[in-house]
Amino acid sequence: METNQFDLVNEMYRLIQAAEAKNIQIRAFGGLAVQVHNKKNHPLFMREYADLDFIVSSKQRREFEAFMPEMGYYPDKEVNLLFGNHRQIYYTPETKVDIFVGKFEMCHRIPLENRLMLHPLTIPLAELLLSKAQILELNRKDALDIISILLNNETGADDDGKINQQIINQLFSEDWGLYKTTTINLQRVEDMVSKDDLTLTQDERDLVISRVHEIKDGFDKIQKPLPWQLRDRVGTRVKWYMDVEEVEQ
Repeated sequence: METNQFDLVNEMYRLIQAAEAKNIQIRAFGGLAVQVHNKKNHPLFMREYADLDFIVSSKQRREFEAFMPEMGYYPDKEVNLLFGNHRQIYYTPETKVDIFVGKFEMCHRIPLENRLMLHPLTIPLAELLLSKAQILELNRKDALDIISILLNNETGADDDGKINQQIINQLFSEDWGLYKTTTINLQRVEDMVSKDDLTLTQDERDLVISRVHEIKDGFDKIQKPLPWQLRDRVGTRVKWYMDVEEVEQ
């Protein structure tokens, strides 16, 4: 069954702090991580969350596997045996914890091994945004998460409370597919924000749209590597995304 919202938020803090005490770095992603950065507490983005999502360094995988039972969680033995080097699941009677190891990997791969220390609770804002924008079949919930990130956080050249444009440019340059899916979804978000069915002021709509354009324009202005240019010529005639590996039981 689901925990109540208060318990789930507290559990996120409890696990991160207990891991830090053992020098294990885990950072949240997913809806609760987006809510951490909902600085204005905008009611449009308030919702229930069913479970917890974390990323742990691959270098600390073994320590983490020993840590979770100490915290009252039991592993999904089948999933962790089959996928444990990059994906793990743990349970209590109240909730589930979904773990990615070293990188976020669904429709696209987003490396995080060396960037987990940049925020005390969540993965950095650039990667948090991309973890939502990389979803090929974007639903309303995930689109609202993207809007929340864009509304509450400015773009910039570093990770200090900003969506780091340099990291986005780097990841786009290395992966045309990630660029393509993200830009498709940013356009979907812009179209969604432009309609009247969201409880946003005109200033809020304009701010979200301006940040969509900042991200797109920021990448458009840089020199693209030759492999990216060649892949761009092929376009969507060739599959540009990975099929999501189903690990749920």
